[in-house]
Amino acid sequence: MEPVPRTVLIVDDHAGFRRQARRALEADGYQVVGEAPNGAAGIQAAAELEPDVVLLDVHLPDGSGFDIVSRMLAGSVVLISTHDRQDYADLIRRSGARGFLAKDQLCGATLEALVAEG
Repeated sequence: MEPVPRTVLIVDDHAGFRRQARRALEADGYQVVGEAPNGAAGIQAAAELEPDVVLLDVHLPDGSGFDIVSRMLAGSVVLISTHDRQDYADLIRRSGARGFLAKDQLCGATLEALVAEG
């Protein structure tokens, strides 16, 4: 089944991960409308671009993704990290984010499943 085309903003301080995530998501039918290297740029990009989904790194140079979620004026925010979900279970629940994906599990199918959950 083809994923529903969605627009995505990637907010992560590692340029290599942003490139990798862009390639993987675009290969799965997503349109990556922007990238940001930190929370402040991510908040601004989300407001300007109005993506359907924001991939927001938990650890950014200018703050925690858990704190930045509430300032995102976009659709669904999905927190991402190299750490496991269990490391952040309470913070994820309290953050207001749509959910969490480990970076090594990011692909169109996992993102679609998470966003479609609720």
